[in-house]
Amino acid sequence: MAAAENLDLVTIIIQHKDEKKVLDAILQAGAPGATYYYGRGTGVRQRLGFIGRLIEAEKLVILTAVPTEKTQAVVKAASDAARLEQPGNGFLCVQKASQVIGYF
Repeated sequence: MAAAENLDLVTIIIQHKDEKKVLDAILQAGAPGATYYYGRGTGVRQRLGFIGRLIEAEKLVILTAVPTEKTQAVVKAASDAARLEQPGNGFLCVQKASQVIGYF
């Protein structure tokens, strides 16, 4: 078991079409690796009405444990690569990791 005082868990949910560019961007920004899987989402598409139908339902969920000093660089890289500031492009969340096993 490793202490996780200096690790953040970054969760990124994006359109699957942005997979390669976001993964490349976060790895370049300092993420040591990533685990990802495909999922389906609901919420934004329904609230956007007609325009929401143009947003793909398939999502890619990316999880990466990042040293705290690299978190903001990884967040910016993911946000820029997926254009997360635009509605419907995805979601990003940073959580403090309280316990980590097998990271190092």
